[in-house]
Order: sequence, then structure tokens, then C-alpha cells
Amino acid sequence: MTVHLSRHTVRHTSGRRRTTLYALSLLCVSALVTALPAGAAPGPGPAGHPAAPHPAAAPSAVTFSDDFDGPAGSAVDGGRWQIETGDNVNNHERQFYTAGNSNAALDGQGNLVITARKENPADYQCWYGTCQYTSARLNTSGRFTTAYGHVEARMKVPRGQGMWPAFWMLGDDIGSVGWPNSGEIDVMENVGFEPGTVHGTLHGPGYSGSGGIGAGYTLPGGAAFADDFHTFAVDWAPDSVTWSVDGTVYQRRTPADLGGKQWVFNKPFFLILNLAVGGYWPGDPDGNTTFPQRLVVDYVRVTTG
Repeated sequence: MTVHLSRHTVRHTSGRRRTTLYALSLLCVSALVTALPAGAAPGPGPAGHPAAPHPAAAPSAVTFSDDFDGPAGSAVDGGRWQIETGDNVNNHERQFYTAGNSNAALDGQGNLVITARKENPADYQCWYGTCQYTSARLNTSGRFTTAYGHVEARMKVPRGQGMWPAFWMLGDDIGSVGWPNSGEIDVMENVGFEPGTVHGTLHGPGYSGSGGIGAGYTLPGGAAFADDFHTFAVDWAPDSVTWSVDGTVYQRRTPADLGGKQWVFNKPFFLILNLAVGGYWPGDPDGNTTFPQRLVVDYVRVTTG
């Protein structure tokens, strides 16, 4: 059975100021996490004694992993993912999310490919009339949830005006408390008009839509995220979420960032991957947008410990 969990918000414009929805951009980055450089040793102890060794770190446990291995054209593993179907009026997205492997399939080389096409093979109807595009959206609701851990995906995003790929999480209690009380953690969102920038955002009661709390990360040297694979991750702990791209931390959020509003991120969430076409935040495709466009996912992994 497929479930359509629509996004109830309009997402933010990013990179310059916070105005329209689902991610936003605070160009100022808050509270970066510091650590010893790789390979660095702790300083000497008092009176010339060697420093006490750090206690051994507890081994990490992989609680969810999908490397998307399988024959080309295969559907995703139904034991890990369910496929949502339908349209999304809430963000004024233009695509119809299809079932099966029509728009989400393995490529036979260890990747999941979510493909957005300008087509309507089955007379799909959307909020605006006859649908113009198809794509796919997957989630782990009912299969896997996690509270805390290192959540990451290695992906290559699509390119072009109107493209809107995302890797994100929703509180598992959304069915009973609704959105935004469920909470939402956007690990990565990209909009086509910002090819070199991604966004990480928290949404919750009193800070949803254009009021979400987050920041953007821009690749150096004018590079575009569609040019190569990148690893997008959060390190999530009680009262803390920290975002990184390719291991570089670019923001950390705690209850102190919410101005007294409720922190709703100390509970289980499930994972979501999707490629939207159009909407309030990215805008619609234009004459320069080519199709098909693809979100290529090398792996998704969650570790704890």
C-alpha cells in the first residue's frame, strides 16, 4: 500500500533572506563544531606526563543501510521503502508521483535513480488540471524509524530551473499530531536556480514554512552540485542537530535557536527521498529546463553509537 504524506508547507527562498519556504538561507552559519584535525594527537599532560589516552569510542552500529544493489530497472526494496503516489497541492508542485519502478529504479551500478519526466502516460490529474510531469517519492514510514544518529546519503542532484530534490525526515507521529507538530528535518534540499547551494532546515510548531530554522551551504569556486556526487548528512543527538556536506560542518541547531518555541526532535523520525518539479520555492521549469532529469542516490545510511 502506498501512502501520500504531502508537505504541508511552502518552502523558503534561500541564500539571501528567509522568504518562501522549505529551507532557507541564513548566510551566517551558527555554532560550528570544532574537533582535532584528522590525525592530530592530544597535547601533553601536566608536568611533562603524557596525556591520558582518550577512552575508546563505542563502535557505531549501522541501523539502516541501502546501497541500491540489484539488476537495472528493478524497483526499490519494499522491505525498506514504500512509494508514495499522487500530486502535492500544498507546495504547488507540478509532478505526479508514480508507483512501482516507472520513476524510481535501480540502475544496475549500485544506484537508485529517481527520474523526473515531462510526460503524462496515464492521464494523471493534478491540482492544476492534467499533470505535466511525473517523478517519484519514497519513504521508510512503517519500515524504519530512528531517534538520533548519523544520517547520510551520497547523491548527485539534477540540474535546471524548477528542479527540487530533497533528502529529509518527518516525525513518525505525523499521523496523530499532524504537520508541523510532527517536526521535520531537511537534511538536504536544492533548487535549480541555485546550482551551487544546498539547504538544511528544521520545521516545527511556530517555525514552519518561511519561518523554518536553517542555513545554506555553497560549494567553493562556483561549482554546481549536479556536477558530481556529494555526501549530505546530519549528526542528530538529544537537543542538537548538526549538518554537513562532504564532512564539512556548516550549521548546528539546538533549542536555544528556537526563541522559546517547542523543540520536537527528540523522538523517532522516518526518512524521505524525492524529486519534485516546480512549486512555490523553486518556481516552475522554463524553456531552458531539459528533461528527463535525475536524482542519483549511491546509498542511504544511518549509524548510531
